[in-house]
Amino acid sequence: MRKPAQSEYPLLDVIRERWSPRAFSKDSIPEKELYTLFEAARWAPSCFNDQPWFYIYSTREEPEKFSRLLQCLVEQNQVWARNAPVLVLAIARRHFSTRDRDNRHAFHDLGMSLMSLILQATAQGIFTHPMAGFSVEKAMEILYIPEGYEPVTAIAMGYPGKTEDLPPDLQEKEKEQRQRKEIRDFVFKNNWQSAD
Repeated sequence: MRKPAQSEYPLLDVIRERWSPRAFSKDSIPEKELYTLFEAARWAPSCFNDQPWFYIYSTREEPEKFSRLLQCLVEQNQVWARNAPVLVLAIARRHFSTRDRDNRHAFHDLGMSLMSLILQATAQGIFTHPMAGFSVEKAMEILYIPEGYEPVTAIAMGYPGKTEDLPPDLQEKEKEQRQRKEIRDFVFKNNWQSAD
């Protein structure tokens, strides 16, 4: 199902076409295609070129390992994400690798890396659904993530599936119109000002 952005201004096709479905086909993503996404993530900009992003992924082809990543998700996300062929956990290193201080830009830089991955995925016909609904503590424990690193986002990815394969409440959500704030509500010229 396509849900292109209804934008006021022209956008690149990958931005217009990107959205976060819950219905995924169980078709595998070939390893070469998957690693092309991580290559896109690799080339994102970062503060001091520190590249504080890390990714753990599992595929449905290894059910036991996939299940470990799946069980980090909250129950309502597990309902639909279990059908995705790939689950990914995006992690930020909270301190600089070459400077003895915290990196307050780490989440920002991870976000740019992740958006590069997402846009590359869209260009390849692969859909992604980033999620905040997962247990950081469980992920740290069962995926052996060291101190100083923080899981930030879980992502389900795969090829589009059939909406009718979802539970009825999620079918409705899948059909909802995409919405965003108006530009005037978050862009101000010269200084911060009221949006009225």
